[in-house]
Amino acid sequence: MLRFIFYTTVVYCSLDFVLQSVSSEEFFDVETRYIDVPLTHNEWHTTINTFKLRYLINVKHYTNEGPLFIYLGSAGDINVFAQNSGFLFDIAKIFQAALVFVEHRYYGKSIPFLNESITTDNIRYLTSTETLADFAYVINMLKIDFFKSIYAFDTAPIIAFGDGYGGTLAAWLRIKYPHLVLGAISSSAPMHFSSDIENCECFYEVVTRAFEKYGGEQCVKTIKLGWDVIINLTRSKLGLDFISNTWKLCRPLRTAEEVNKLLVWLSNIYVKLTLRNYHYPTDFFTPLPAYPIKVFCDKLTTSYINDTKGLIEYYGQALEIYTNYSRNKMCNEFEDVTDYVHKYQLCTELVMPKCSIESDMFINKPWNFQNYSRECKAIFGVTTSYRDWTSLAYGGKNLKYFTNLVFSQAEMDPYRCYGIVDNVSESISSMQIMDGIHRIDFRNPDIADNNYIIYARRKMIEIIKSWIN
Repeated sequence: MLRFIFYTTVVYCSLDFVLQSVSSEEFFDVETRYIDVPLTHNEWHTTINTFKLRYLINVKHYTNEGPLFIYLGSAGDINVFAQNSGFLFDIAKIFQAALVFVEHRYYGKSIPFLNESITTDNIRYLTSTETLADFAYVINMLKIDFFKSIYAFDTAPIIAFGDGYGGTLAAWLRIKYPHLVLGAISSSAPMHFSSDIENCECFYEVVTRAFEKYGGEQCVKTIKLGWDVIINLTRSKLGLDFISNTWKLCRPLRTAEEVNKLLVWLSNIYVKLTLRNYHYPTDFFTPLPAYPIKVFCDKLTTSYINDTKGLIEYYGQALEIYTNYSRNKMCNEFEDVTDYVHKYQLCTELVMPKCSIESDMFINKPWNFQNYSRECKAIFGVTTSYRDWTSLAYGGKNLKYFTNLVFSQAEMDPYRCYGIVDNVSESISSMQIMDGIHRIDFRNPDIADNNYIIYARRKMIEIIKSWIN
């Protein structure tokens, strides 16, 4: 039994609903369960192997007349997503709903081949179709458990939720299994995966804009200067050793390939700081202070730096805002298995073109599908050949033929570059959260939330009520 804690005092109304997060500690009891699901839902001529898929369930406020809210996990441990989705616990209370968080296969504790390492051979069952089938499998089981009296009806009151890639999955679940879910609420969801996207520079432009807004122009200039400093320094063994020691790397840098991985790791830290630049302290995969971009930039730019090694030292101090804010880590690892698994998805179905140009703060790098495909082939042995599979399978941005989808996009979220930013139809809407951060609307309501965040949550409640009615 897990116990998640939220702290805030917020009241906001929508129709006849009042949503209020408690002002003191409130514990949300979540029971951990497992279900055996097929390793593959698509091969009937072979022996059906299974693995245990984890899900969390909360029925504290559920009544027999209430709906089922199901949150679809994505690239990470489902406990972390549940701990950072206080809004869903709040509306479960409002609607007297059962709340379920389902983990994504190959993440957290839901690992096929649990006693084996993940290899290029056994990772082949990591696809969107298999993952959606897992979710459908769980939903069908829950549907029988919770809605026995109306099981003969075409639909049961089940709503899908998700954010980021999980928000994409929530929309795809509604598209592919409309008989299982009435609708989907997708926060910060990239919906357009295609190698020929026109504005590949958008992603890093949003990150740069966030650093300019919260960290200042000097921070952006220092970061941009830092790339050449790092590259030049790592051309010698002394430089490799200096960075390895100063940045407290778990493994010392030795090769050009490792330096390239370090540069990618550094770029990803800037992205993650942008995705988690909330106006209060958080612990979403890693502990961070309020406005971590500002804290990072203050560390990097407040002192005069007149030499290369001085810059690297200040970089090391600033990086610890992300890598070791809680001061409980001995060293920094710039690779992990989760990155490997998610990279596989980015190489197969979730191709998101990104390029950096002179006006942003990253190393200039054009988007080249052929090079990207060759890299994926070298790492995983896969060929990223079909460039627009998800658009063919799920509609991409062409969603006018579907119903009951809600998208929210935050202004300071780089994933909005691949998202739905305009209303598609009367039943498919998109809400823009100005000055908002990635998945901010799914987090626990906070007294300092701006009106756009509050409006988005109000609107979600209204739409859910209309779907259930």
